[in-house]
Amino acid sequence: MYCVESGVHGVSNSNAYRARQRGQSAKVVKFRRTGESARSEDDTASGEHEVQIEGVRAGLEAVELDDGAAVPKEFANPTDDTFMVEDAVEAIGFGKFQWKLSVLTGLAWMADAMEMMILSILAPQLHCEWRLPSWQVALLTSVVFVGMMSSSTLWGNISDQYGRKTGLKISVLWTLYYGILSAFAPVYSWILVLRGLVGFGIGGVPQSVTLYAEFLPMKARAKCILLIEVFWAIGTVFEVVLAVFVMPSLGWRWLLILSAVPLLLFAVLCFWLPESARYDVLSGNQEKAIATLKRIATENGAPMPLGKLIISRQEDRGKMRDLFTPHFRWTTLLLWFIWFSNAFSYYGLVLLTTELFQAGDVCSISSRKKAVEAKCSLACEYLSEEDYMDLLWTTLSEFPGVLVTLWIIDRLGRKKTMALCFVIFSLCSLLLFICVGRNMLTLLLFIARAFISGGFQAAYVYTPEMGSKGGRG
Repeated sequence: MYCVESGVHGVSNSNAYRARQRGQSAKVVKFRRTGESARSEDDTASGEHEVQIEGVRAGLEAVELDDGAAVPKEFANPTDDTFMVEDAVEAIGFGKFQWKLSVLTGLAWMADAMEMMILSILAPQLHCEWRLPSWQVALLTSVVFVGMMSSSTLWGNISDQYGRKTGLKISVLWTLYYGILSAFAPVYSWILVLRGLVGFGIGGVPQSVTLYAEFLPMKARAKCILLIEVFWAIGTVFEVVLAVFVMPSLGWRWLLILSAVPLLLFAVLCFWLPESARYDVLSGNQEKAIATLKRIATENGAPMPLGKLIISRQEDRGKMRDLFTPHFRWTTLLLWFIWFSNAFSYYGLVLLTTELFQAGDVCSISSRKKAVEAKCSLACEYLSEEDYMDLLWTTLSEFPGVLVTLWIIDRLGRKKTMALCFVIFSLCSLLLFICVGRNMLTLLLFIARAFISGGFQAAYVYTPEMGSKGGRG
């Protein structure tokens, strides 16, 4: 419906239009389309929504056209303002909605960290309790990563086809179910299969970061993605603290059950989680996307952009072979190497930490030039209270790692930040070959884990930005 303000009852719309065309001096009369933003070509050129009418004085009166009435040609706007989801997210900005989303998706990320951290605690415990040979202990941890590797592409396809929220919910519920079920495993073969299925579900949890990033304005995206990684650090620390209190009295089965609490909280609270507005638009569901954006604007207390939301359909969502076209080939290989190096170094250090603490003072043996006999594969040691405390100290290093990365990533840039983290991690890891005491060992592990954790978080920021640049980074 159009509203036309006029100070003279007898002036027709066409007279108003001709008066404006003559450019004679007059008062300002404004018209607008209610509910959306629309501009005429003259308005676009002048930057103002104004019509000048000759002889108009004070006492303006509004004239409204009935719903469904034809709009006079003189006042019909040839073009409408349009905006995309990204424009709306930028206009609405960061607010209450994003803080809630941070906590909710952070729970899923926290649970992911706990399920991975438990490997360094569960392996030595089962090694002793079930008298497992070393290769079976190694297989128990490896099968989780095999599950993650085999499912990562599948969860991505599910999220592209059915939505980010749907993919994330299914993966979280999957991980929750098999995580709790693995606590009741009667024999080694059962827990091996069940932990592999847990790893299969964990492969979809990173979809929480994808969903989170699509609701973030560009200027806050890098810092917010890093801040969500704080939940990963909280999860790793919480898992060690939980083990300190649970393992001596209740055992590893209760540890597995209690470690699923963040996943359970997410499953209960996920009714609040909205679907990605960007996904809805790409899927042709414009009305749902607009409703989601209006909800965000309301919660943030920000105005909803006026105009028409552009529906952009993607006929081709991309294929694996596209990553190896001449335009993307080197970017793909370099990113794969970066992620392989991060994962190999980070998880390797996490799993190696308990082994190093249990190894004892090998330096004193070497100094006396005694031969170190090979351990029996069935020999084992339970983690002591001192081991748990030192493990807690090294786990706490993830907090300064994230904070240091957050501070330097915009100052040095993404690539230099990752390079610095890799260099310091490598130096500290090489120093582990030197015979050092328990305190120095803990300190080196602390620094090494802090920086490899920081490098991991920088990769999370760098990778999607490289994709948005089309491989020219």
